Order: sequence, then structure tokens, then C-alpha cells
Amino acid sequence: MKICATMKKFPGGMMVIPLLIGCLVNTFIPQVLEIGGFTTGLFKTGTSTLVGLFILCSGATINFKQAALPLYKGAVLTILKYAIGVLLGLGLNRLFGPMGILGLTPLAVITAVTNSNGAIYTALAKEFGDNTDVGAIAILSLNDGPFLTMIALGTTGLAEIPILSLVAAIVPLIIGMILGNLDEDFKMLLSNGLAMLLPFNGFVLGANTSLFTIAKAGAGGIVLGLITVLFTGVLTYYLYSLIRRKPDPMGMAIGTTGGNAVAVPASVAMADPSLEPVVGVATAQVAGAVVITAILTPILTGFFARRAAKRQQKN
Repeated sequence: MKICATMKKFPGGMMVIPLLIGCLVNTFIPQVLEIGGFTTGLFKTGTSTLVGLFILCSGATINFKQAALPLYKGAVLTILKYAIGVLLGLGLNRLFGPMGILGLTPLAVITAVTNSNGAIYTALAKEFGDNTDVGAIAILSLNDGPFLTMIALGTTGLAEIPILSLVAAIVPLIIGMILGNLDEDFKMLLSNGLAMLLPFNGFVLGANTSLFTIAKAGAGGIVLGLITVLFTGVLTYYLYSLIRRKPDPMGMAIGTTGGNAVAVPASVAMADPSLEPVVGVATAQVAGAVVITAILTPILTGFFARRAAKRQQKN
């Protein structure tokens, strides 16, 4: 059976298809993933380990002489996504207040739009970009968590920015870079591990959400997902391509909401209790956006990548 070959026919298929399978399993037979031991560790609770290992392997592919370009790309993508998310959220708050409109709150918008899924970005960078695009995750990973959201919401001293989180996000990549540059054999070993880790990353991310979560979020979660894809996917693609002076699908690849973003509304409310009334609906909406963006962004990234390739062939 050509299972692997079939999955590769879909944009980001090695990541997205296992993600959907994991989501279905967690929706209808979650007890299968909760029997403990190695099974639960690999397929349910191993997100941080698998993503960290993926970043470590990615680091081994980066040449020190080319390190400046990955950092530049990561900084540009992070600033674009963060700025767009903040502007959307603050605009919504200014017009309609903290309760938002039609159930869509500024807290949910800023959380979903400013946080990206590093695992999906890295998978897409591996498939449609180059080593410098993969290395950009070192900077992009900084938006995967509550602290940038807290800054955007202006908690004015109530939020303590976890500096160690910044360090922790970059350490695996740095270790991978060091090993890959010191030893060519290590570089080959870790580089070959990237493809193997993709489907496991996808499954474990899917196994931490469910179709019921999307239903609970209602139309708000779907709309939030579409907003994220449109403004920090499609719009960012054109802005990033303009900055790069050539079509670059990696601008589309950040049009996701990271799985860790689901916990952000509650974290922010701990720093600013006035947001407590909207935490429940914001959490459900962000969870819905996580799934919606995980499905749409790889498809659109593949579309833009193929279109760019066709234009290059014509030229």
C-alpha cells in the first residue's frame, strides 16, 4: 500500500492527515489514548517533546554562516503576525468594548491571531521552503504562549513576562545548530529525523483537541479561524512577498493558531481579572480556530507555493 505516497499528495499531508486522525480518535474513542505508558506518552501527552525534537533536528540543517537569514525571516514574520493581531484586537475593543460583537471578543482575537503553530509552520517550511525558512522558527516560537498576548492587552505590570520561556524555545534549535556544524554525520542523522517526526507531531496535536470543541465554539470559532487565515495567512503572504521581493509561501504558513493558545485566555485573566467573564467563550473560540487554521493553512500554503513555482517556470 502506498500510504505515505498518498499522504504526500496533499499539501502538508504528512502533518495534517495524522492531525485529523488524532482529532477523530480523541473525539470518539479518547480512552484509547489514555491507557498510560508509552502509548499515552507518544500519542497524547508528548507534544512538547516531539516538537522540541523536531526543532532540534531542524537546527542541525542550518549552517552558522547562514544563521543571519533565518533570524531575519523569523523576525519579519513574527512582527507581521503580531502587529496584525494587535491591530485587529484593539480595533475591535475600541469599537465594541471587551465583550466584542457577535460573541467574538478582543481577547479571543488577539490570542488566536498573534499565536502561531510552530509545528505546522516548520512542517510547511520543510516541504515548501528551505533550511533558512525552517530556522526562522527560532524567532517565531516566541509568539507561542501568553506573554506577547499579555503585552498586547496592556496588563501594565500585572503580567510577569517569563524570560526563561524565550530561552527554552530557542535552546533546542541552538543545540541542533552546534551539533550539525561540528559534525557532518550528526547533521545527516538529525536531518533524516525530520521527515519521520512529521506524522507523529501531527497526530499528537490532533489528539489534544476534538470535533466537540469546534461545535462548542460555534460560529465564533469558525469565524476566528477564518480571520486568522485571511489576515495572518493570505495578507501576510502578500506583505512578506513584497518585503522579500518575490513570492514566498512562508508568509502564508504562519496563518495558524498554535495549540498552546487555548490556555492563553485563562492565563491572561489571571493577570487581569476584569477579563474573567469572557474567558470561557474565548477559550472555546480559540480552540476552534486551532483546528480550522490547521486544516486551511497547509492547503493554501501549498496553493501559493505551486503558483509561485509555475510563475518561475514561465520566467
